[in-house]
Amino acid sequence: MNKLEQLKQRSLVVADTGDIEAIRRYHPQDATTNPSLLFKAAQLPQYQQHLKGALAWAEQSGNDVIAMASMKLAVSIGKEILQIVPGVVSTEVDARLSFDTRASVEYARKLIALYEQDGVARDRVLIKLASTWEGIAAASVLEREGIHCNLTLLFSQCQAVACAEAGVTLISPFVGRILDWYKASTGRDDYTAADDPGVLSVASIYEYYKSRGYPTIVMGASFRNTGEIEALAGCDKLTISPQLLQELQDDEGELAEGLGSDVTPQPKPAVPLTESEFRYQLNADAMATEKLAEGIRNFVADQLKLEQLLQEAR
Repeated sequence: MNKLEQLKQRSLVVADTGDIEAIRRYHPQDATTNPSLLFKAAQLPQYQQHLKGALAWAEQSGNDVIAMASMKLAVSIGKEILQIVPGVVSTEVDARLSFDTRASVEYARKLIALYEQDGVARDRVLIKLASTWEGIAAASVLEREGIHCNLTLLFSQCQAVACAEAGVTLISPFVGRILDWYKASTGRDDYTAADDPGVLSVASIYEYYKSRGYPTIVMGASFRNTGEIEALAGCDKLTISPQLLQELQDDEGELAEGLGSDVTPQPKPAVPLTESEFRYQLNADAMATEKLAEGIRNFVADQLKLEQLLQEAR
């Protein structure tokens, strides 16, 4: 077996792309999208029918045509992805709402309503939210309504703890972006999988969850190389770009050992993490604070590009 086949025996593999052809090629369990991936997909010829269809639908829906077309496009691409993958697709709430709990909840409800109108059951969709305090609070509300959530832009233990305590279905702790920060801040360029700060962060979160019996799924994300992926083999899920999926598929070697399955049971905290403690701990972590802010800015920038693309197509 190649390494991708070996990996699929240990972790559920998720395609980190909106490219439907790539999803068909690698047969992942799930797929995840975000504004950056949707913007890239919307420029491809094979997606023009989705683009035009979303605009035509939004024109009939009333006000905020571009905003509604953006939501409809995400749902249309998500629906097509779900015809290929057996599991779920993640669809993101507008990152401009990352600090507004109520607006995030309303946006998520609209996304789910659009999916259900298209015949897609809500249990096949994960709503993606940034792992801000407000995003986690929104996820807590949504989970109680049977709307499952994927908390993204997660870089720190305090974010992971808050997500678990909120009953979030899945988290996407980032690996490569953590490594990027440490390379830039230390000047080191020789990190290996054994001392990669992103790998160590996800491994620590995984151990915290499993030792305390939290059901929240850990899905490692944002990989820079296959070494990071192999080091986290055994993680619940791994979301991987088409390029790295291809590298794993082309490699006939033996997959690295990855995460261990034995954990020592630990008690859950007696008192849940408070908002003030969350904000203090996040602020104390320069890497997590900077990468969370940067990630939100980048998603907003790509959302604006997507909206401009829709505007030009009208």
